[in-house]
Amino acid sequence: MPGQLRDYFVVLPDSAAGAAAAGQLPVPEAAAGRSSAPDATGPAREVADTLTVAHPSGRPWVVARPLVRKVSHLARGEDALVLIGPDRVPDAVLAGILEGARDRTGLERRLARLPGLYHVVARLSGTSWIRGTATGLRRIYHARHPAAGTIASDRPAALARLIDAPLDESALALRLLDFLPHPLSRRAVWRGVHETGAGYGLALPAAAPGTAAVPGPTEHRWWEPPPGELPLAEGARRVGEAITASVRAHVGGLDRISCELSGGLDSTVLAFAARETGPAALSLLTVAARDRYSEDETWARRAVEAARNTAATTAGALDHHVVPAADAPYFYADLAATAAELNDEPLPVAPGRARAELLLGRARATGSRYHLTGYGGDEIFLGLPHAYQDLFHGNPFTAWSHLGGLRHQLGWPLLPTLKALLDRSAFPRWLAGAVTAAPQPVARTPLLSWGVRQSPHPWLTGHAKTLIAEEFRAAAEHAEPIDPWRGRHVDIDGVRMGARHFQAMEDIGMTLGLPVAAPLYDDRVLEATLAVRLPERISPWRYKPLLVEAMRGVVPDALPARTTKDHMSSDEHQGLREHAPELAELWTGSRLAEHGLVDSRHLLRLAAEPFSPVLVEHSISSTVAGETWLRTAEDAWTTPRPTPTTTPSEASL
Repeated sequence: MPGQLRDYFVVLPDSAAGAAAAGQLPVPEAAAGRSSAPDATGPAREVADTLTVAHPSGRPWVVARPLVRKVSHLARGEDALVLIGPDRVPDAVLAGILEGARDRTGLERRLARLPGLYHVVARLSGTSWIRGTATGLRRIYHARHPAAGTIASDRPAALARLIDAPLDESALALRLLDFLPHPLSRRAVWRGVHETGAGYGLALPAAAPGTAAVPGPTEHRWWEPPPGELPLAEGARRVGEAITASVRAHVGGLDRISCELSGGLDSTVLAFAARETGPAALSLLTVAARDRYSEDETWARRAVEAARNTAATTAGALDHHVVPAADAPYFYADLAATAAELNDEPLPVAPGRARAELLLGRARATGSRYHLTGYGGDEIFLGLPHAYQDLFHGNPFTAWSHLGGLRHQLGWPLLPTLKALLDRSAFPRWLAGAVTAAPQPVARTPLLSWGVRQSPHPWLTGHAKTLIAEEFRAAAEHAEPIDPWRGRHVDIDGVRMGARHFQAMEDIGMTLGLPVAAPLYDDRVLEATLAVRLPERISPWRYKPLLVEAMRGVVPDALPARTTKDHMSSDEHQGLREHAPELAELWTGSRLAEHGLVDSRHLLRLAAEPFSPVLVEHSISSTVAGETWLRTAEDAWTTPRPTPTTTPSEASL
């Protein structure tokens, strides 16, 4: 059966129905056929691939089937703490967190001492408290089970299986956009399954004594962005410490690890930070580019040479593996392979799955036990122009000076830039107009609003466009920004979007048997970054100045001097031509078309015209991701096929 859920956990209520629900959970392929009989000798038991932590009654409370992550748990009386993350947390540390945490606030104060990479499940005074991470790398979902009440999980598909949830067409239509902003990104693709917002936790109270009624779940905010007050030097020190701690939490103590070394600053930083943990063998992998003007491989080789020249005498072996450009698949290769993972939702990185599988397969062949990537570096350290809206409020002269440099680099006209800078429209108003039938913004449009305005792709049906418009309109009626400051809102939303997309890479790694991590998505890294004064952490004249300063002394000074960045747009465009037959096959019998969301005839025409101007203006990635995900989700467990919402003639309008 494709789309196996290989790594997940659920939190169950203390009831017979909750215990029965535990027996209905999907069993990962690796655990199929193995015994999962309970061991009554203790409150927590690990059997085969399943670990269960019990309520005081003995019924299952947390059922985890971790293929990659580690589960740490400790009970003190009726209170208990479970942490699920990259590394086991010692009992002494768990005890220090749990003992003296009289409420959620006290618990969170103590958790702040750990790297921010863990799912947290706690039981305090009978109430279960579940939360993920502020970056959105770890998320929480919940659903109402008809017999057991509210059940929580880190995987929406697990909950959908338990409550027999149908797909939500409106949420699926939203995923056909290129960008899905807050709060619409929280719309789960199964009806009855709800996502708890990043930065919020879910409280599940127990039944009142003498009653069977269990109050419904409530959300509580546990994370707030720190004020941006630190000077660059102090902020850089904190960022460096956070990166080091995050890398060590993933690979500290492992003998053989690997890192993607693209040649960019983010992957270079991770490679040197991984080297500092002292593995016996570190393998660095670079995929050569077809573009002869690409500089990535040159800078990757410089990084390897510098690492060998500066390595301590106790450093282990360092290998550099360059994957020839001819071996790297184009985008849209082997689309059928996306059925191997059932992601939480359609993710627009799906067209690049074959490239990711190649790199991770080569990393696994080196004997690596953990693979690190620099994902998250752009979202966290690059900074978006929207931030100058925030700076303009307190320091208009500095903001205008920085914007002047940026404006000349990007070709923004003077008057439109000034108009955008002075715009004070509220977030709900922006959200209501974020999707429009007007042409997409051109490259020289100033980006200083709450996000990116976009238009639906021309192959979406009228039905899909109506669903999308209704969702944006409904969300705008009660939407609140992540942060009152426009730039911070956009920065944090971008981080959470990137972290959500990285899940696809993690799932590919699980399919191959190699854990994959993006340590830069650690909450502590994000917090340390946001705490730095805005004009010092981003600049039109310096490339990622905060990251450069944070890793000074770890990364040789010559390497952060690079100010260029390669792109792979040519591989994507060429992929449309090379894999036109596979794309045509994908649109033949399209599941999205059966749901009335896309015009399959339009998509078939585009498959035959890969260099169409339409595909220059509109990316097809999100539609490919939606189609491949939908096929995997439908095959994961049998559900009735939908009746087409539109007729063929209507679909082509």
